[in-house]
Amino acid sequence: MSPEKTTPETLEFCSIDIKGMTCASCVSRVERAINKLSGVQASTVNLATEQVKIRYQPKILTNTRILIDAIVNAGYEASISLPNGHSKKPLNEGLWDNGGLAWVILSFLLTLPLIVPMALMPLGIHFELPIRLQLILATPVQFILGMRFYVSGFKALAQGEGNMDLLVSLGTTAAFGLSVYLLFKGHEVGLYFESSSVVISMVLLGKWLETRAKRKTTGAIRALQQLWPERAHVIGVDKISRDISIEHVLPNDLIQVFPGERIPVDGVIESGRSSIDESLITGESQAVAKQNGDQVIGGSMNGEGLLLIKAQAVGIESTLAKIIQWVEDAQMHKAPIQKAVDQISTIFVPSVLLIAVFTALVNFYQLDSMQEAIVRAVSVLVIACPCALGLATPAAIMAGTGAAARSGILIKDPQVLEMAHKIGLVAFDKTGTLTKGKPTLMKIIEFSTDITHCIPLGDSQIISLALALQMGSEHPLAKAVIEYAKIHNDQAAMAQNIKSIPGIGIEGLINTPDWGLIKVRLQSLSETSNDLNYEKIITLCSSSLSLGRTVSVLVIEREDQRVTPIAALVFGDEIKAEALEVVSQLQNMKIETVMLSGDNSYSAQTVGNIIGIDRVYSQVLPQDKGKWIDRLRLDTSKRGLLVAMVGDGINDAPSLAKADIGMAMGTGTDVAMQASGITLMRGDLRLVLDAIEISKKTWHKIQQNLFWAFAFNTIGIPMAALGYLSPMVAGSAMALSSFLVVSNSLTLNWWHPKASNSR
Repeated sequence: MSPEKTTPETLEFCSIDIKGMTCASCVSRVERAINKLSGVQASTVNLATEQVKIRYQPKILTNTRILIDAIVNAGYEASISLPNGHSKKPLNEGLWDNGGLAWVILSFLLTLPLIVPMALMPLGIHFELPIRLQLILATPVQFILGMRFYVSGFKALAQGEGNMDLLVSLGTTAAFGLSVYLLFKGHEVGLYFESSSVVISMVLLGKWLETRAKRKTTGAIRALQQLWPERAHVIGVDKISRDISIEHVLPNDLIQVFPGERIPVDGVIESGRSSIDESLITGESQAVAKQNGDQVIGGSMNGEGLLLIKAQAVGIESTLAKIIQWVEDAQMHKAPIQKAVDQISTIFVPSVLLIAVFTALVNFYQLDSMQEAIVRAVSVLVIACPCALGLATPAAIMAGTGAAARSGILIKDPQVLEMAHKIGLVAFDKTGTLTKGKPTLMKIIEFSTDITHCIPLGDSQIISLALALQMGSEHPLAKAVIEYAKIHNDQAAMAQNIKSIPGIGIEGLINTPDWGLIKVRLQSLSETSNDLNYEKIITLCSSSLSLGRTVSVLVIEREDQRVTPIAALVFGDEIKAEALEVVSQLQNMKIETVMLSGDNSYSAQTVGNIIGIDRVYSQVLPQDKGKWIDRLRLDTSKRGLLVAMVGDGINDAPSLAKADIGMAMGTGTDVAMQASGITLMRGDLRLVLDAIEISKKTWHKIQQNLFWAFAFNTIGIPMAALGYLSPMVAGSAMALSSFLVVSNSLTLNWWHPKASNSR
């Protein structure tokens, strides 16, 4: 019986905005609520963006409303996120929203009279508010302004779990309840109304500050979203310009862009010339001159010229939409260290509750004072801050990836941030990476009759044969041949059965007057070419090879199967000016440099020597680049270090994917960019150094944040249990801890890339 055929499973993705999460425990609870649903394959919740991304099977989970209901049942508000590229109102933005500024101000106005007597005591001024007035002021703070903590905390409790709000509500209720109890017992002093009110006020202030700080970490995405113009001037078949919504623009539409307007879509200039500001997309600070035939990126700013643009990529296929998606994905994905933090957070709140109970029992036993025992237990509950733990990693990732994106560096895989400080070797592709990738045909060397055994053809016929194979090809060398033919008015011969030979060249059949039907091949000069008179060709091309030129050989194969090399085509590709500086700086950082090139050994080694590359591997076939990366990784991993690969072409995609860290030049192909963890939006090699630097800085911020969060609780909880922290001090410290974690992450916004500074 034959096995049943299966087809690849279709998966879909969706994003949901969430309101009401307060700490890492909330993150874990939302993920568990979603992951237990049938059809959900994976979910990841980001506390800093207040969003969850979900991968699911649409055949099983047929309605996303099920996801919304699961989140709501877990105790939170939820709504489907708006599509990419559309601005959305930041969560908790309104003045009177839950946790808004107005609530904070009102809470402090009611609390201020309670703490004034304490503030005046060091000045020798002693007075007490009437106890019942204290009760009147503290009650609305506790049960109206503090209601959000009760709602969130007891929703968590109903799910059999705990969160930060549960700790706050239990701690302040205990302080408030103890004060009420003492009041009715006839006590006139030593009450704790001010403690419970200050804790709630400070936590509200801390959450408001935290929300403002978190919004700054999403600044990069919001800035990109705001680049979308709402309408475009589309020229119809009747030659009349009409303003239509950007969502309705189609590929091949002709769009008029006036000076000072943003370009609405990716396209090519049909007429006009201007300078284009692409800084928010590529990080390039200088405007770029553009004219007929040049590509433009949607979202960039047109300068002084009137342009007519033919739309190519629109909507989610545009460069801007892809950038926003990549940045959002990077900010949503969890770095590996965050998974360990999430596991800790699931047991954090229950552990704090047990410590608080233990504190109350021990202090009551030792001090024989229920009042002091409860106060210390309250301090333990209030000082504990799982919020800082939950924000430590995502806040740093968001700030770091945002700062990088503004400089033209798209970090798509947060795992890179944990790995960059371990890079021990960087492998470079040559053409388009270390060189400008725009070679020109500089010389034609026709071989003598002792090599060809045939009559000389002349440059025009040689180009005619080469051009016949290269017409329509996007390869840089093919473009060089086509450009040369245009300048010299050479015409292509008629070719058929054209096919590419990976790593070797291209061939086809051409019918000529002299030889009849022949097979013509344009191939790289290689020591492994057994059908070439290799040594003589090397001698003839030695001067070009010594300058690092790329040499291709035009070969014909006649009907009698005689193979004859006819001529060499010499291509020059300028080395990038910054290549020497980048390689030198990498070596100063004790990072080894390697070049992987499909070029012949003479050209590759010459370029490597000029730049100062440590090791050069030439004549590497595209299908073998990944194998070379595996070898380099095996060698480097023995020293506990990692391998990064920098490339730009389709043939670099396997090696970019195989490397520990792949960096694709944004001037290259989409395939290469999709295969890499980092995309460098410009061809400037200094962005490699910048990518490593911002990755290291972000990783250091994650470490600092986690150290602060763990140290805060490790030191604070024992001090509270021993009576060294009052509930008021504990509440203030707890409220500020998460704000400080986010603020520390935001210092990454001060980072300035070397590539920008050196221009």
